[in-house]
Amino acid sequence: MKVTKLVSTCELQDCPTLYATDRDTLLVHGETPTDHGLDIPGHEALVEIPMELVRRAVRDNLI
Repeated sequence: MKVTKLVSTCELQDCPTLYATDRDTLLVHGETPTDHGLDIPGHEALVEIPMELVRRAVRDNLI
């Protein structure tokens, strides 16, 4: 899989980030929340990202 960084909330490696893949999908790097109360299957994951990350990606025509 080829991964391309689209936008991040900071320039450090450990900040929420949005990536595009050559599979026409998105990868999201964010916090793993624990207080959501949802039943998430073991083969899936839930991450939390700031709305500003999505706004910047849309504003910059990245997605």
